[in-house]
Amino acid sequence: MSIPDDTLKLTPAGIPVSLRPFFQEYVLENLDPERSAFTVIERTLAWGRLPELRWLFARYEPERLAEWVRQAGWYCLSRQRLKYWLCFFKITDYRRGERIWPH
Repeated sequence: MSIPDDTLKLTPAGIPVSLRPFFQEYVLENLDPERSAFTVIERTLAWGRLPELRWLFARYEPERLAEWVRQAGWYCLSRQRLKYWLCFFKITDYRRGERIWPH
C-alpha cells in the first residue's frame, strides 16, 4: 500500500508520522530533524518507503545524505540497503569496517 506524498502526516517538528515504528525508543514528536539528523537519516534510509524517502531528500541535501552513507552506512545499514545507496549515490570510496578474519 502506498501513501500519496500530499497526505504524508508530519509531526510538529516535520518528521513523517509513518516512520514511528522505526523510532520505538524515541518520542517521535520530541525529535528535532536537525539535532537528530544522524538517526533520522539512518532510519529513513534503512526502512523508509518512497513517500518517506521523498521527504528525506526534500529535507536534507543529497550531498549530506551521500556523506552519511559514505561514513556511517557500512555499520548502520543492512548489506542490501548499503549496496543500493552506494549505487544510487555512485559512491566507491566509502568507509568500511575492519574485517575480523584476514581471508
